Amino acid sequence: MKDTFMSDLLSRITMNPDINHGKPVIRNLRYPVEMLLELLSAGMTIEEILDDYPDLEREDLLAVLSYAT
Repeated sequence: MKDTFMSDLLSRITMNPDINHGKPVIRNLRYPVEMLLELLSAGMTIEEILDDYPDLEREDLLAVLSYAT
């Protein structure tokens, strides 16, 4: 079950050479994983990020954290 959950989360991370120069983004939405990690490391909460970026979902940010590990 845990492996399936992680796979589902990580499937939200996409890489496409036509989007953000092939760097990892969330669901092809042009939100770079790197930027979201920087926001989290700067102290923003998941709720604050979701308020600022309404296209994102909580699972997207969980995927970013999983991807980083």
